[in-house]
Amino acid sequence: MFSRDVLNLDLKAEAEKIAGILKKQVMGDLRKKGIVVGLSGGIDSSVTAALAVKALGKDKVYGLFMPEKVSSDESETLGRELAKVLGIRTEKCDIAPALEGLGCYRAQDEAMKAVFPDYTSAWKYKIVLPSILKSDRLNFYQVTVKKPDGSMVTERLPLDPYLKLVAATNYKQRVRKMTEYYHGDRLNYAVAGTPNRLEYDQGFFVKQGDGAADVKPIAHLYKTQVFAMAKELGVPESIRRRPPTTDTYSLAQSQEEFYFALPYELMDLCLYAYDHQVKPEEVAPVVKLTAEQVERVYRDIESKRRYAHYLHAPPMLIEPVKAY
Repeated sequence: MFSRDVLNLDLKAEAEKIAGILKKQVMGDLRKKGIVVGLSGGIDSSVTAALAVKALGKDKVYGLFMPEKVSSDESETLGRELAKVLGIRTEKCDIAPALEGLGCYRAQDEAMKAVFPDYTSAWKYKIVLPSILKSDRLNFYQVTVKKPDGSMVTERLPLDPYLKLVAATNYKQRVRKMTEYYHGDRLNYAVAGTPNRLEYDQGFFVKQGDGAADVKPIAHLYKTQVFAMAKELGVPESIRRRPPTTDTYSLAQSQEEFYFALPYELMDLCLYAYDHQVKPEEVAPVVKLTAEQVERVYRDIESKRRYAHYLHAPPMLIEPVKAY
């Protein structure tokens, strides 16, 4: 019978398994001396860093803080708290000047002005998807703005401004990853990716941005399991209490608003159920939705997997070339 218990893990054994494999991957397969991890103050990067320390020791893990103009101050504060607990070396690299030079902020402003002609950089904003629970979700985003007077307005985001806004925003993830690889090259360290199973499976990452990495230690773990692992590894409670956020736009934004159909704890269960061919009627009472709503979530999982195929795909060749 389907229940929430399907995601339960022997956390101690799983942590030992991951640490053992990670050590072999980094020091054996990749022949690197350590691991670089970008620290966001979120649960995924925190667990990745803690597992890296368990695998290699604190002296072989290097943490990076990479804020930009709209980053939450809380992200760095929590990241530093984690680094202190783990005892790892860290460095702060402000990526705002690089983004300014690349035209990231200018392009974002231009995209916003296409929707709100009177928009200024003093406004705050986020992009959101309509709820999938009311009806099958159409593939269009909305943009919510907060004006300096405090008023909030939401408008549909047309395709061209949406694409420009996302393309500009993706600079952030790509510049961060470029920074991680600089330090990886400098130290002869491997670069860690931090996606959990939900993000990896459903394509919640930027190609050649946060999707790029040498190792991805938690890509097989559901987000629910990552939270449980965080407690097992001693990640500070302040990080474990923090709701998952994109920390990408100037208005606070949940991952549910931006990408996923449901809060992560329900999305995990639906993804597991979909993969194990559990009927919506059996899933519905466990996640407190109707069978019809679960069916919509299943269709959303299928749709996102089709999109994620491009994100996971390696470069396409005209004909096979043996590389090694």
